[in-house]
Amino acid sequence: MNMKDFIKWVLAVLLGLFVWGIIKVILFFMVFGSMAASLQTMSAQQAPVLPKEGVLLMDMSKFQLTDSENESFSLPLQSHEVPNVSLRKAIKALNIASEDPSIKYLLMKVDGISSSIANIEELRKALTNFRSGGKAVMAYGVNFTSGSYYLASVADKIYTTSHHGGNVFMLGMSSQMIFLKDLLDKLGINVQLIRHGKYKSAGEMYVKNAPSPENEYQNQEMISSIWETIGTETADARGISLDSLNFFIDNLSLVTPEDMVKHNLVDGTLSIEDYKDKIADLAEKDSYKDVSLIPFENYTAAKVTDNSSAKRKIAIVYAQGNIVEGNDQNNIPGDRFASILAKVRADSTVKAVVFRVNSPGGTVLSADKIKEEVDALRNDKPVIASYGSYAASGGYWISNSCDRIFSDATTLTGSIGVFAALPDLSKALKDIAHVNVVSVKSHEHSDALSFTRPLDEAEHAYMQRSIEDIYELFVNTVAEGRGMEPAAVDSIAQGRVWTGADAIEIGLVDEIGGLYDALEYAASAAGDDDLDSWSIVTYPSPKSKIEQIMDQLGLSQDSGEEAAIAMFKGTMFENEARNIWHWGRSWMKGSAEQPIMFARLPYVMEIR
Repeated sequence: MNMKDFIKWVLAVLLGLFVWGIIKVILFFMVFGSMAASLQTMSAQQAPVLPKEGVLLMDMSKFQLTDSENESFSLPLQSHEVPNVSLRKAIKALNIASEDPSIKYLLMKVDGISSSIANIEELRKALTNFRSGGKAVMAYGVNFTSGSYYLASVADKIYTTSHHGGNVFMLGMSSQMIFLKDLLDKLGINVQLIRHGKYKSAGEMYVKNAPSPENEYQNQEMISSIWETIGTETADARGISLDSLNFFIDNLSLVTPEDMVKHNLVDGTLSIEDYKDKIADLAEKDSYKDVSLIPFENYTAAKVTDNSSAKRKIAIVYAQGNIVEGNDQNNIPGDRFASILAKVRADSTVKAVVFRVNSPGGTVLSADKIKEEVDALRNDKPVIASYGSYAASGGYWISNSCDRIFSDATTLTGSIGVFAALPDLSKALKDIAHVNVVSVKSHEHSDALSFTRPLDEAEHAYMQRSIEDIYELFVNTVAEGRGMEPAAVDSIAQGRVWTGADAIEIGLVDEIGGLYDALEYAASAAGDDDLDSWSIVTYPSPKSKIEQIMDQLGLSQDSGEEAAIAMFKGTMFENEARNIWHWGRSWMKGSAEQPIMFARLPYVMEIR
């Protein structure tokens, strides 16, 4: 083969590969589009068919209770994800079931529960209302934790297994704080923390290897307050004192199912056959095989339909995630979220708004944009805040001026403070990467925010002045929103985080209550307290199946976060990995143009 033929052959191969690449892309999108269309059709056709009567089975391992109204979805060949059931729909389903003659009673299996403690608190209240309608609740668990038993304790009767292997892990509440200073020192990274508020511990993880006394104190107070709520309700439900429950936990007295019976925490142990017989007896059936068990997630899907024909609407605006810059669909971007609120304001059919906040905060700039639009919305219609697991720092900034604030007792809120964290990479660059950086600048401090050298004394004072200015703005914003004096706000601010149970005592929230309480209040504020006569609309719009497919294939613009924290998924480090991801992106966006100021909770606390 001569050179000319060889070149022709190579060009032909390259052309073939190029054409085949185009064909593969076309085929991919054809298959992808066909699959998405099929899935949309399937989801529209698969409405659950319920039996004429039965026992409502709330198996907490079979669905995930969520704040958002996004339905869960798994691609074919992927591991199956349990379906999401939104908190609002779960509560409405229980309200319907309490009056539904086809529902004999409710059977709750609490093992495998996956939800925040605040959502469990709201679900437990709805179960209490269900019982008040005259129908029984039976709870069953094999491996109780403090959280799962808290939910189970609402039941009329609680049972556990009589078989070996059933264990109890009721150890109370805990959270873990992670500190990275020793690791960062090894990497030659120095984080310069500028903040206002002795309790504003966001960023401490980068500059300390142990919590400050103030940080340790506020964490202990939060855990104690949350346990006071959970422990008291649990003990009261079982007719024992909180002191007794604390004694059992402190002395590790709850190990086996027999221990739970001995201390009146369950009503008996059951074998598999005894368990089935108990279900049949309560359903007034001759045998277990005659009992129809109705999965709660199916009942919710079949029974909960919003009154879409009503011309008057109440909007629920879900502010869930970190408050960020840009257009992140999985968090709360300032500009995009402000435009959503503006759209709600412009809709004359929306007569009231419930602002459901579940956010630890984020950047000051985005929080202020959202706050401005919330205030404009309030000028047109009632805006009622409902706090989920978190409404802290920036999450409190955006919502403190609402007409009324409902909070769960276990919500973390407040954290009125500001900080900036600027990395100094000079040591890492020089000693580890062996890179020398030389700045050429027009003015003495032009490279202050380049991250390639530490701030000098004057630059640190410059940054501190900006922090103090924003803190004063934050305090005044809260004072105006809550009708308080700035000095009074400052005395409970300083970055301190409060639980909802404590926040009501100091004026940060108005009422202990959940999402449904806020909806009922909004309906009343809009002139008709019959919530069923209203159409409920939600913002942002739930993700479509196609958008969920894009997320799972890593093709969406926001899939970078999930890829970045993939190795930490499901571990105690997951939330801190998300923190580092968001702060790292913010640092890079800030850099020399503008440092990012944060109004954010120092952590996302997991209660176990």
